[in-house]
Amino acid sequence: MSEQKHEIATVAGGCFWGMEEILRKIPGILDTSVGYTGGATKNPTYRDVCSGTTGHAEAVQITFDPAKISYEEVLNYFFRMHDPTTLNRQHNDTGTQYRSAIFYHSEEQKKIAEKVKHAFDHSSRFKRPIVTEIVPASTFYNAEDYHQKYLVKNPGGYTCHVLRD
Repeated sequence: MSEQKHEIATVAGGCFWGMEEILRKIPGILDTSVGYTGGATKNPTYRDVCSGTTGHAEAVQITFDPAKISYEEVLNYFFRMHDPTTLNRQHNDTGTQYRSAIFYHSEEQKKIAEKVKHAFDHSSRFKRPIVTEIVPASTFYNAEDYHQKYLVKNPGGYTCHVLRD
């Protein structure tokens, strides 16, 4: 029996709880983990990241089956679940930890991310320019256990993410 092929995608678009809740339900997504990436502080805690001084973003690392969903399709969901035109903000959440970013794991992912961002930026979907960063992936630090699948554990919990058509 052959091993199942999978790829990793890492995205940030505000509070990671709501993003994970949408992403984990998409066919072809094998696993999700929320955490922190893009900053300088090693082994940051939630409290550290919330201070806004670590440089990290709240992010979701996605393991997906490229035979069932492409990286481009994953990014299409990403751009539909948050407002990529607000700098360091999603709804009431403000600070660099809530920025919109795609952390690419290969040059191919970078090219696809630039293509998808360009397509959304030139569509009529948003009235302002997209500010999503496209940057190389760096160390991803898993968030504390109570943040993982938070909205499964706390169905009435806070989220500002909605999948838009």
